[in-house]
Amino acid sequence: MTRALRLLIPLAFIPTLAAPATQHTSHPQEGTPADAPYWEGFMDSMTRLHAPMSSTGPSADPDTDFVALMLPHHQAAIDMARIELTFGKDPQLRRLAQEIVTDQESEIQLMRLWEKRHLGKER
Repeated sequence: MTRALRLLIPLAFIPTLAAPATQHTSHPQEGTPADAPYWEGFMDSMTRLHAPMSSTGPSADPDTDFVALMLPHHQAAIDMARIELTFGKDPQLRRLAQEIVTDQESEIQLMRLWEKRHLGKER
């Protein structure tokens, strides 16, 4: 994992832990046009993340459950990073987004290989 990601991952949880659940909405922030193409993409990626994670039940095997929950999580990160690459302008964030795509795609491949070897499952 890149140094930037190791530093940013803990920061990603601060708003989640500090803000009440009622503050999490799919509405754009003030000054953001409601039809901003990037915003809809971000919200779509979050919807695609939550649906499989919410419908996954425990298997009684932590390894299997870890992979089942991490696959949609990683895919959502890739989807959001691609939106940043399409619409974002900040060079540091665009570089981070590219690293996320590269790293997360590699990790998805590893998890799918693990599923194939341990569960006989192919996606």
